[in-house]
Amino acid sequence: MKKTILITGSNGLLGQKLVHLLKHKYKVVATSLGSCLISNQSDFIYQSLDITEEKNILQIFEKYKPDFVINTAAMTNVDGCEDDKELCDKINVTAVNYLSRACENFNSHLLHISTDFIFDGENGPYRENDQPNPLSYYGLSKWKSEQVLQQSNCKWAILRTIILYGTAENLQRNNIVLWGRKALKEGSELNIIDDQFRSPTLAEDLAQACYLVIEKEAIGIYNASGKDIMSIYEMVERMADFYQCDKSQINRISSTTLNQKAKRPTKTGFILDKSIKELGYKPHSFEEGLTLLEKQLN
Repeated sequence: MKKTILITGSNGLLGQKLVHLLKHKYKVVATSLGSCLISNQSDFIYQSLDITEEKNILQIFEKYKPDFVINTAAMTNVDGCEDDKELCDKINVTAVNYLSRACENFNSHLLHISTDFIFDGENGPYRENDQPNPLSYYGLSKWKSEQVLQQSNCKWAILRTIILYGTAENLQRNNIVLWGRKALKEGSELNIIDDQFRSPTLAEDLAQACYLVIEKEAIGIYNASGKDIMSIYEMVERMADFYQCDKSQINRISSTTLNQKAKRPTKTGFILDKSIKELGYKPHSFEEGLTLLEKQLN
């Protein structure tokens, strides 16, 4: 008998990667708001699900009794979370509480995706046991969601990640790599901040980390990001080199000129030793990730 995995947010970038990765080995129940955006719907089940309604969650659990749940659903628009804190809490915190309670009742293992934005960026790169200090409401909501799990009685794991990139079908949200690639190839002028440092993460790498957690039934917190830490400016520069585009179209700017509602951490990045050692996590370099992305786009 195949074990059953319930995926929330299956229409998103990570969600789609997980469906394709896991459906050969597990019975996959993919859930998202609205209709399924994956065109080939063989080999998995799709159910529309609003995770902010506890009764809907319980109906799905009653029907499929998942062995594992991977929660990729979240409100990730950082400035949008400042504007609508109530909705942010509903999706990022309350829904996680509902999922953890259902997992406890059905003895399901819950894997939850979190973020580098739980940190203030003063002392990056970070280990799993470093103390969070979020600067934005989005970061705070994700930190609260982690605390929900840590106080719950279900089996849980948390994967923290940074700037996810990649391509999938009918994506409703762009990511910086797809946006940068298009702008560079079109010869557009780009204003890019040079005072924030991150580790861009290939969606396939994060999906693989999820698979490793499930396979090992791992418990606890793990970092799962790209292995290269760079400024956003350097990231776009490296993309220009990769795509052989003119770097003179990239302008350095300071993040203070953007007037963003939410504060962002200056330097994050993760120390990946625990995930590499305990899970067997093997992230691609940024250029390897771009190579894989290019194959998919072509």
